[in-house]
Amino acid sequence: MTNHFKASLLILACGMCAGAADFRLGIIGTDTSHVTVFTKQFNDSTAPGFIPGFRVVAAYKGGSPDIPDSATRVDGFAKELHDTYGIPLVPDIPTLCSMVDGILLESGDGRKHLEQARQVIAAHKPLFIDKPLASTLADAREIARLAKAAGVPWFSSSSLRYSDLSSVKSPDNTGVNVWGPGPLEEHHQLSLSWYGIHAIEMLYTMLGAGCVTVTQTSSPDSDVVVGTWKDGRIGTARVSRPYSDYGVVAFRGRNVVVAHPVQVDYAALDAKIAEFFRTGTPPVPNEETLEIFAFMDAAQRSKDSGGKPASLQ
Repeated sequence: MTNHFKASLLILACGMCAGAADFRLGIIGTDTSHVTVFTKQFNDSTAPGFIPGFRVVAAYKGGSPDIPDSATRVDGFAKELHDTYGIPLVPDIPTLCSMVDGILLESGDGRKHLEQARQVIAAHKPLFIDKPLASTLADAREIARLAKAAGVPWFSSSSLRYSDLSSVKSPDNTGVNVWGPGPLEEHHQLSLSWYGIHAIEMLYTMLGAGCVTVTQTSSPDSDVVVGTWKDGRIGTARVSRPYSDYGVVAFRGRNVVVAHPVQVDYAALDAKIAEFFRTGTPPVPNEETLEIFAFMDAAQRSKDSGGKPASLQ
């Protein structure tokens, strides 16, 4: 942890005790609804699940003209941030970093994340990186390498990790099936990273790290991914197109436990983000987040080979 970040933590702790200024958050990328959801929970004291001690104070629009979901929404969410919450929009990431204590990297396009994170890391600002961490395993590993070299804390997670899975999560589970939506985005090299990552994150929430091989089979309307863990447990994820709800089936010997539908809980994720900025410790180990990308990379290699098993690199 850098001296700069330790100082930020000390300022935040003193501020919470003495009513001083909040920990200032900056947003990169206004092309997802997460930016308004998160800002409401950090800035609106009347919001359910309001998180005191933090405040979004500035944003950089970003956006990707070649992705319709980005190009058609980036201006609308930027306007909502400005008009509803008074958030100023800044021209570039270095300017944003000069105004804040931590960053919410929200750009929907994973291809942008390495270069955007590089600038944040250079400014020594801790950052939460929304899904997907990157568009490729190589980019994900480079973000981790740069952050480690600079001593900058980072954290990435899907909101589905913090949805209510208490009824199905258990060390006694011998295997798990999960499902969720899996629409594709042509510019992302890993087909699961665009939206299927939510289901994969649920799988890892249930089973933890330790997968060794993956197979993926595909059809026009779905992908089925099967992972084998080093202790013999098997996890299966089915992602459907265009969309589905979320669910989990856990196997415990002769017993089967089902959670369906699993509801998205942004408030729980925001609480974990706040905890991360308070402590500098990621709630999900960076190593597990990188294994999730290695899992998706192996799944893509399996898919490209016609469904042959692929080992995690």
